[in-house]
Amino acid sequence: MDTKALRQKILDLAIHGKLVPQDPNDEPASVLLERIKAEKERLIKEGKIKRSKKSAKTSDTPHYENVPFEVPNNWVWTTLGEIFNLQAGKNITAKDIFTRQDTDHRFPCYGGNGLRGYVSSYNREGHFPLIGRQGALCGNINEANGQFYATEHAIVVDTHCETNIDWAINVLLYLNLNQYATSTAQPGLSVGTINEVMIPVPPLEEQQRISQRINDWFALIDKIEQGKADLQVTIKQAKNKILDLSIHGKLVPQEPNDEPASELLKRINPKAENTCDNGHSEKFPYEIPESWVWCGHNSILDISGGAQPSKNYFETKPKPNYIRLYQIRDYGESPVPVYIPINLASKQTKKGDILLARYGGSLGKVFHAEQGAYNVAMAKVIFKFENLIYKEFAYYYYLSDLYQGKLKEISRTAQAGFNSTDFNDMYFPLPPLAEQQRIVQKIEELFSVLDNIQKVLEV
Repeated sequence: MDTKALRQKILDLAIHGKLVPQDPNDEPASVLLERIKAEKERLIKEGKIKRSKKSAKTSDTPHYENVPFEVPNNWVWTTLGEIFNLQAGKNITAKDIFTRQDTDHRFPCYGGNGLRGYVSSYNREGHFPLIGRQGALCGNINEANGQFYATEHAIVVDTHCETNIDWAINVLLYLNLNQYATSTAQPGLSVGTINEVMIPVPPLEEQQRISQRINDWFALIDKIEQGKADLQVTIKQAKNKILDLSIHGKLVPQEPNDEPASELLKRINPKAENTCDNGHSEKFPYEIPESWVWCGHNSILDISGGAQPSKNYFETKPKPNYIRLYQIRDYGESPVPVYIPINLASKQTKKGDILLARYGGSLGKVFHAEQGAYNVAMAKVIFKFENLIYKEFAYYYYLSDLYQGKLKEISRTAQAGFNSTDFNDMYFPLPPLAEQQRIVQKIEELFSVLDNIQKVLEV
């Protein structure tokens, strides 16, 4: 379920007068508008507000040539400047804004993108919608209540004659005011421009009913979104549990006819030094089935860090005798193809090889490689013996907490990325080869179910 689109649809119905039924006993919006005009005139005479530079025409007749769409008969079309009083806040220096609230800085300070911090004084008091007027997010809507400070990058929306604040906030959200921003390096909104934006106004009583219905719907959507978020967390936890069971020998049953891993290891490399054990020594992370064996990671696997030539050799399009250089970003949603001379591609992968991310925020990510070269931010997994480890079993091992937990230790000491020596004391739980294949099959079967649920959540 696309909850964002659902919220927008609810606002769309509300703005078109289709979310709640009209009541013929409601005072028409045209009468409300006249009362608002009278109140604003009084406030202008008292010097409390300033008159808008332009005086917009209003109409309660739904003519298609001068209004965006038809509204119910007891509604009225007007402009934001007619129904509200819009005023930008006051300038304040950054040094006077504190990130944390304390006794000397009690008042919230709102800028173009919402809450900026806390200050020692306030310049507005009450319940107001706020419009951001500067920056890429100009036109965003926030809400302030109580005593607060509005900076020059926030437009305070003052309502009149008990106009419903929640309705005002929702209609401002619907209007997508960012579309009226100036197309400059620093987008901005002027009060004059916003004053002229047209708005359909329902009767006061209907505003309240609309707001209540929107609140009810949005509360339900909030629960749906929280449920989706909780389910996404559960899916991730379920995958981790599946991987945990797989490396503990508890995901699929053991078969007595499987060749034990220790025998497999001896048969493949009978001259190799015995660096593996299936005993119950305290040096091993946990107990494994009798047909499994604990192996030192580096006795059966190795890693080879990537490399790349100078960026002077980079090309953005394929060329003869060039090869694709894969970087971590190329295994994400925003690949940026780079090609290098094949004679300078000292580290290459075949399709399906396993790559491990070595640095920073990507540390712990595991990729299925494409045919090409790979850069220094990744390391390729090297299998020291053929037919000992099923490649996909190793792939899921690197996704498991046994490997990921080791990375957390490494990341505290190896800021420059890990090397094979960092895995000297890491162990690999080796099942019989046939069981490795059964484990992978079961993992992929269960992951497929979870992935399908995930796709439904993202629709």
